[in-house]
Amino acid sequence: MEYLIYLIIVIVVAVALQPKVPGQKPASLNEIDVPTAEKGKPIPKVFGTWVVQSPNIVWYGALGYNKITASGGK
Repeated sequence: MEYLIYLIIVIVVAVALQPKVPGQKPASLNEIDVPTAEKGKPIPKVFGTWVVQSPNIVWYGALGYNKITASGGK
């Protein structure tokens, strides 16, 4: 029984002394590095598993954001 009490005390102290992780801000749209399409740039053909260093991408997705609002009830 004593060991259980010591274990609980050690866990509480460890959680209390844990360093606090600062919150990160999400990247803004101008900070995102997205490869873009260039006229005349060759399009690589990839067979198998390969890392393409400079892809030629035409569409990357709808880069935007919607503010999340929480309604706390009815």
